[in-house]
Amino acid sequence: MTRRLRAELLAEVIGTYILCFFGPGAVAVAVLKGGLEGGWQVASVWGFAIALAIYAVGGVSGCHINPAVSIAMAVYRPAQFPRRKILPYIGAQMVGGMLAALTLAALFLPTCAAFEAAHSLTRGQAGSQLSGMWFASYFPNAELYGTGADAFRQVPVATAFAGELIGTAFLLFFVFALTDSTNPLSPAVSRLEPLFIGFTVAIVIAVLGPLTQAALNPARDLAPRIVEYFLGWGRIAIPGPRGCEWWLYLVAPICGGLVGAGIYETLRRAAREED
Repeated sequence: MTRRLRAELLAEVIGTYILCFFGPGAVAVAVLKGGLEGGWQVASVWGFAIALAIYAVGGVSGCHINPAVSIAMAVYRPAQFPRRKILPYIGAQMVGGMLAALTLAALFLPTCAAFEAAHSLTRGQAGSQLSGMWFASYFPNAELYGTGADAFRQVPVATAFAGELIGTAFLLFFVFALTDSTNPLSPAVSRLEPLFIGFTVAIVIAVLGPLTQAALNPARDLAPRIVEYFLGWGRIAIPGPRGCEWWLYLVAPICGGLVGAGIYETLRRAAREED
């Protein structure tokens, strides 16, 4: 492994840690203590966290902090991101996500235990996704919809898969547009693209958060989900209360990222052909 690649992987660990500390941390504050009100407040924390992570480590690794981004970059922009880096980047992202989840656990588990006692929840049993949703994502949003059969009927598996796919497609569409040096309207020259990417995540979370919590990122979901599993949530974390959460939040964002990036690249090629 070259010194350059080691630096890039460390940057991905740090960037993903920033994302998975402040994003799920905001969910913990909102759910466990009601410290943030409304979906937009939580979504804004996610957006600013991503923007700051990009400003902090983007110059080293590109700040993918998301396997869906790394895979889409390798497929559509291999000159910028060769495919041999996919697995090392994803590994670094998982490490960053797990470290952030462990940090949050050290800070918030006592608060979580008090929340479970107040709401008569038994960790690892049906309904305890409400107390664990600050780790991994669940559909529908347990805080807004509840955890019973009626909530499950309102947001079936197909809807959740489509939501994560569409949300990540939007994310990658805008990431590719905002970082395209040939796009005359890209904010890259003024170094504002991290803010716009963060804002993209915020608006997607604002719309899709009630349905799926808008993970949009396999590392953001799976890494904390593994930690959640070993902290007592067990089958509620993996495979999930509906038995598919662990793979849905893995597959749908990757598919959505390829779709969104592919749409933008198709538009870009069409524009060049017209010129």
